[in-house]
Amino acid sequence: MPKTKNTSLHKEIKTFIEINYPDYADKILLADGFDNCLIGFTSNQGGNPVAVYDKWKIVKQLAKDLNTDDGEALEYFDYNVENAYVGDFTPKYVDRFER
Repeated sequence: MPKTKNTSLHKEIKTFIEINYPDYADKILLADGFDNCLIGFTSNQGGNPVAVYDKWKIVKQLAKDLNTDDGEALEYFDYNVENAYVGDFTPKYVDRFER
């Protein structure tokens, strides 16, 4: 399970949302406990702004938090995080391309 929120970072994220998406500030959903894995925001197919997270940062954090290996953490992520639809503002999870 994710650890508690880094309150300073969480406040920064909430402030960013309030400034940049004032009409959606109460609607944009954040993945609890993964503030450090947030990489930005985008619009979904419905035109709603949604949070975007680095999938592998979350998997690494889950492996640490759950005291398991990356494979089991990935399985947990796939079932409990990535495939959880929580409405029109469900966050997105991406595989980052890095060189």
